[in-house]
Amino acid sequence: MSAPAAGSRRSPSSGPDPITAEEPTVPLQTTEDREPRPPRRAWFRWPRRLLVGAVLIVALLVGGTAFRVWQIARVDGDRHVDAVVVLGAAQYDGNPSPVFAARLRHALTLYQQGLAPRIITVGGRRTGDVYTEAQAGERYLVDRGVPPSAVVPVSEGSDTLASMQAVAAVAARDRWSTTLIVSDPWHSLRARTMAQDSGLEAWTSPTRSGPVVQTRETQARYIVRETAALLYYRLTHASVDTETTGLG
Repeated sequence: MSAPAAGSRRSPSSGPDPITAEEPTVPLQTTEDREPRPPRRAWFRWPRRLLVGAVLIVALLVGGTAFRVWQIARVDGDRHVDAVVVLGAAQYDGNPSPVFAARLRHALTLYQQGLAPRIITVGGRRTGDVYTEAQAGERYLVDRGVPPSAVVPVSEGSDTLASMQAVAAVAARDRWSTTLIVSDPWHSLRARTMAQDSGLEAWTSPTRSGPVVQTRETQARYIVRETAALLYYRLTHASVDTETTGLG
């Protein structure tokens, strides 16, 4: 049998060309044919977002309060008022502690500058004390030349809030309302807030001397303490009592 002539065409019966034959087509998967994906757990994200949001809010609240404590500590609100109010601190047998004495010296300076006609000393008596803090403050000021008629001791109250409420009662009785509050710098914002909540028109004149303002470590500790105490007061309208600092 002779070979096919050159250039002759392949007959249709000779079968598909192995090179040019088309690949078999694979059918496309439809949406129904695909395996379903597990549902996204959107419900799991909300508690996490709420937790992050709550942490941010608390951080802003605490940070903002700490900044205000620091800011008001640096402000002198000196002006003419009806009374200078000296917040009490520890006293020993009628003698003010160094913290209390620093406040009293500052109040004396304000009085001598003619900013107020009277000084109000405040603070109650600890267990076993003969004198109240208010009486110890009165003795200190009178011994340094303030007329007894210009010093009004208010011995009610063992913390800042109770003392401010007692001072507000005296102010209402004697018909005066404006005050300069003398305390340590970091205590100023909380003391002013409590005074205003008690019905007094109050500004602050913090002392710049004494143990509370001597070192940065002490200052930082009191800023932290006062931030917590002020937040506690705003939440509960109660004072934080303390036996040692006079910052209750």
